[in-house]
Amino acid sequence: MQGPELLVPILVPLGGFAMVFGLVYLKSRENMAMIERGMNPKEFANRPAPYRNLKNGLLFLGAGIGLALAYFITQYVLHDDENPALWFALIGIGGGLGLIGSYRIEKKELLDKQDDRNNS
Repeated sequence: MQGPELLVPILVPLGGFAMVFGLVYLKSRENMAMIERGMNPKEFANRPAPYRNLKNGLLFLGAGIGLALAYFITQYVLHDDENPALWFALIGIGGGLGLIGSYRIEKKELLDKQDDRNNS
């Protein structure tokens, strides 16, 4: 082994350790800041995320539709099997549209709840 090949077995474990150490360090600093402000960090750690499944579902649905669209375009329009940029672009666009749809649904629900509270 010469040159860069020698660095890989050294740098990969070092990078992994640094990443884990950094995450633990930042989490403990966040908890200490919450304690200093009089908040309980355990309350915020177990908060439910009511729209997480909707967001993930629409993300995967959009990515799947983008993947299917890329397949149909490459097979039937371009007649080209090797076009990875189109595949990745349509997956990204479909996933992004799914996340935008999730945001709009969540925002509409939130505004409907606020209107119901104001009208009561």
